[in-house]
Amino acid sequence: MIPNTNDGTSQAPYLRCDLSAGNLFGLPPESSGPHGDERVLVAAAKAAGFMGIQGVAPKLCAEFGLGATAGGRVNKPGEADGIAAKLKDEGYACVTLHVGSGFEDDAEMFAVAEDIIRASERRQFPIYIETHRATLTTDIWRTIQLAKRLPEIRFNGDFSHWYTGHEMVYGDLPKKFELIEPVFQRVRYIHGRIGNPGSMQVDVGDGKNLTYVDHFKEMWTRSFTGFLKSAKPGDYICFAPELLASNIYYARLIKNQQGELKEEGDRWQQALLYTHLAKECFEAAKKRL
Repeated sequence: MIPNTNDGTSQAPYLRCDLSAGNLFGLPPESSGPHGDERVLVAAAKAAGFMGIQGVAPKLCAEFGLGATAGGRVNKPGEADGIAAKLKDEGYACVTLHVGSGFEDDAEMFAVAEDIIRASERRQFPIYIETHRATLTTDIWRTIQLAKRLPEIRFNGDFSHWYTGHEMVYGDLPKKFELIEPVFQRVRYIHGRIGNPGSMQVDVGDGKNLTYVDHFKEMWTRSFTGFLKSAKPGDYICFAPELLASNIYYARLIKNQQGELKEEGDRWQQALLYTHLAKECFEAAKKRL
């Protein structure tokens, strides 16, 4: 079994609110978020209450009392073991992986997923396969089959890829949530991003009175519930806002009154809002047990 992330304490299982480096570095000048060198940005993340950063070296994170997690890619069997060994040695707590291209046949899909599970067990290092478009998990149905056939598997839930890419609201959404439950039960890391049926990253304002925000809160709550059902003292699940920049076609560009293209909303403020929403979802998950 892929080990749960554990902090080595006896405290009750908890939510650890981290931040993706992509949601911290390179914020546009108009953002209310921090600007400066790497040390300034890490200090600002700490001051804002985040508990860790994905994508910053563990040594620097540790200087500020922050945890460090990593991201990476695996394309075929045999690659995960070296990645896990290297990242564990460097001091990262876990890694989230993009796996494959989505063009794998079933045999190839199960082979690489099982190899990742075994690498995680061998190195005693958590590896979370990311639900991401253009990867092994691009298709919801096949990802469900992965979870059923390989119950040891654990995921990083990056659900905007599914919500928008599969236009999940087109049809019986509650039924789809039920079908996805084997995946929700195995999520141990979440990339916080909210999309609507047409765009995979949108500004949600204050998050109120938006149906698609409620849909994401339900997916997050189901994931937290799955974690809590099997969690042991000291275990935690990471929630990391990952609102990415416009130059990689995530943040939408909107013309302001001067006709200038600017990022829609403020990704820093949205990350703070997402963290608040995630904490609400975690409390709601406790009540579902």
